[in-house]
Amino acid sequence: MGFLDNSGDIILDAVLTDLGRKRMAEGNGKFRIDKFAFGDDEINYGLYDKNNTSGSAYYDLSILQTPVLEAFTNNMSSMKSRLISYTSNDLLYLPVVEIFNTGDSLLYAGTANMTTYIVPVDLTTVNALTSDGTTVLAAGILNGNKPADGGNIIRSDQGLNTGDLSKDDVIDPTLLETQYFIQIDNRLGFIRPGGTGTTDSNAFTPTSIDDDNIATYIFTMDDDSGVVTSIGTGGPSQIVGPRGSRVTFKIGSSLDLKTNVFLFDQIGSQASAAIVSGDDLAAADHKFIDSTVRISGVSTGYTLDVPVRFIKKTT
Repeated sequence: MGFLDNSGDIILDAVLTDLGRKRMAEGNGKFRIDKFAFGDDEINYGLYDKNNTSGSAYYDLSILQTPVLEAFTNNMSSMKSRLISYTSNDLLYLPVVEIFNTGDSLLYAGTANMTTYIVPVDLTTVNALTSDGTTVLAAGILNGNKPADGGNIIRSDQGLNTGDLSKDDVIDPTLLETQYFIQIDNRLGFIRPGGTGTTDSNAFTPTSIDDDNIATYIFTMDDDSGVVTSIGTGGPSQIVGPRGSRVTFKIGSSLDLKTNVFLFDQIGSQASAAIVSGDDLAAADHKFIDSTVRISGVSTGYTLDVPVRFIKKTT
């Protein structure tokens, strides 16, 4: 990894992704490039200075001289903000994807300085957090051992998050996201249905798992999964203005996390604060692994990283 020399002409640095390199290495004659994406994550457009006393040729000089990293092949480390093109030149607002931090999709806030979703990975940990033998967990805690038993979910809303437009306005079809990628570390967990009435037999199969063990799921609006739906104008939403689509799901914990502490020892940590629920799980009694679940719109490329903490009772 290094920086590109951008002291002269504009440079386009293109690389194959890890999956692309794998397909090319297969050498079966079927390799071809049919998709690509552009990104400018390092660029701060706030550096544009139209008051530069040296003239208009210098307005964007600081931007052009910004150090730019070479393109990454790792799909989870590059292009969090993808470049997109719209034919309409009168757009005042672009859509965003926000965590719906309300009701049964609240982020956990029972411990100071901790804003995340908590996933207890096995029955012992779930029981340590619940009172009277129930499976009712505090807000923001998802039942990773048996997702169907948990009432808490992860939900995100997409749309134009501005008070300048009414939520009753219909979102422009070109700004409506109808398909999403959801990515999760396959060593830690997997995606489950988020609706009511689902069972743990309703497993989703990843579309792909890359060499970094990142599983990618693809969901489309109103498909059989029920993960992507239209928000509508009647109920509550995180989006203030015109509403688009909603993503709803749960997380199940992997067999490795359920059955042993190896990954907690390798990539996790000993907790320093208790988890508060029906019963509290003391810091000294559990370990955790912090991770993220990435939700990406296929059309707009907008990406939302959802913080997730997997926890396991160890004493």
